[in-house]
Amino acid sequence: MARLRLEHGTILPLEPKSAVIEDGTVVIDGANIAFVGPASQAPVDPDDEVIDCRGCAVMPGLVNAHTHVSMTLLRGYADDMALQPWLEKKIWPAEMKLRPEDVYWGAMLGIAEMIRGGVTTFSDMYHYFSAVADAVIESGIRGAVSGVLLGILPTAEDDLRRAIEFTCEMKRKAHPRLIPMLAPHAIYTCPDPLLVKTAEAAANLGVRLHIHLSETEKEVADCIAEHGETPVAHLESLGFLEVPSEVVHCVHLSDADITLLAKRQAGVVLCPTSNLKLASGFARTSNLMSAGACLGFGTDGAASNNNLDMFQEMKLGALLEKARTGNPEVVHAADALAMATRGAAATLGLAGQVGTLTPGLRADVIVVDLQSPHLQPHHSVLSHLVYSARAADVRDVIIEGEVVMRDRELFHLDEVEIIAKANECARRLVG
Repeated sequence: MARLRLEHGTILPLEPKSAVIEDGTVVIDGANIAFVGPASQAPVDPDDEVIDCRGCAVMPGLVNAHTHVSMTLLRGYADDMALQPWLEKKIWPAEMKLRPEDVYWGAMLGIAEMIRGGVTTFSDMYHYFSAVADAVIESGIRGAVSGVLLGILPTAEDDLRRAIEFTCEMKRKAHPRLIPMLAPHAIYTCPDPLLVKTAEAAANLGVRLHIHLSETEKEVADCIAEHGETPVAHLESLGFLEVPSEVVHCVHLSDADITLLAKRQAGVVLCPTSNLKLASGFARTSNLMSAGACLGFGTDGAASNNNLDMFQEMKLGALLEKARTGNPEVVHAADALAMATRGAAATLGLAGQVGTLTPGLRADVIVVDLQSPHLQPHHSVLSHLVYSARAADVRDVIIEGEVVMRDRELFHLDEVEIIAKANECARRLVG
């Protein structure tokens, strides 16, 4: 495979304290980044495949640290509802009709949307997780795939066994773009014994846990009424947080909760758009940052967002915290961009693998076209990427050293077929 040379772009390595390189080059050799620096210092080989990045930003791929990707099939189906009736009256009944092929085509639809928006890695929690894994492998994206475990179902024990078998198989195959996890849905859908068993299994297998946590006031109040402690404290008392964990939403946290999550270095994933739409509340982002928590952004599923646009999450995540605190100086653009790249990667246990443009790391790189009117003039490219850019501004996407989108053309995905199949599946589920 010829080396790739992305030259003469505005390079954002996004390492802590790294500077923007105005006329820079990124060289990719195989699956890894080989060079990041000024164009004048870049190694040149006449056999290199060259991508001209003039007028563009070159940066790490975005990491969507929490979604239910196949819920693209339910986009727009159950809007303007509170979380509990949304789940119990609309989402769960529709999901009871799911087949593996529904999950596959829903995942392919979501993956096409994410790649177009510069997402190179996503973390998923859903049913028929093998179908999502197939979609990850075929599409070229990087995915952390975990089967959702619902203790309220009579099949809970069998589901856990299948999830463990799937995890063992994925670890054995060791596909470079597939990261298995175990995912009990939440404390209000999983009884304590299932939470403990899942945590023990994750520890034995050496994989991370993925769970919704402290998403609503009701969840917190119910947990305190039943257990005498907050959901975070309850997971700690069960030994759950001793296992590396990805904890999602974390909207209603006490000071003690924040301190504990930071101490455990749990990957806290915030989903601002979904929390707004479901009126779940506002995460204490700046407090979590001050405590040294490991923070990332996710979109949640397209049924509660209604898209998978990480540029939107960055902007909302920064703006909402300014409004919540009454302080425009919290969550700078650089903070939001870090949470959508290296921070989100860290929540998935991928720190040191993806999330920055660093020689030796995996080559997950995107090129963002900065030449549209809404991105002019270039006072601050970093600020524009958070406050002005859109998913449609992404021009090129490279994952694991392979070009999967060039000049906005997807290489591995037939969008016409995907859209047709996904619509067939959606009609069967809710029509």
